[in-house]
Amino acid sequence: MKPSELREKSDADLGKELIELRRERFNLRMQAATGALEGSHQFRTIRRSIARIKTIQRERAATANKG
Repeated sequence: MKPSELREKSDADLGKELIELRRERFNLRMQAATGALEGSHQFRTIRRSIARIKTIQRERAATANKG
């Protein structure tokens, strides 16, 4: 998901998206451990999506603290 799309979402929606991505990352780790994982590139995309969401949340928190 693009950062511009994430910035349009509310804080609650970002939190839900973050939880969903963490669950998906956990499921991928379990698939990798059992040998059922087919596309290891998914780790990278999910990890980056989590980082994007956390960055936007920190930006919002920093803006709220200043103002």
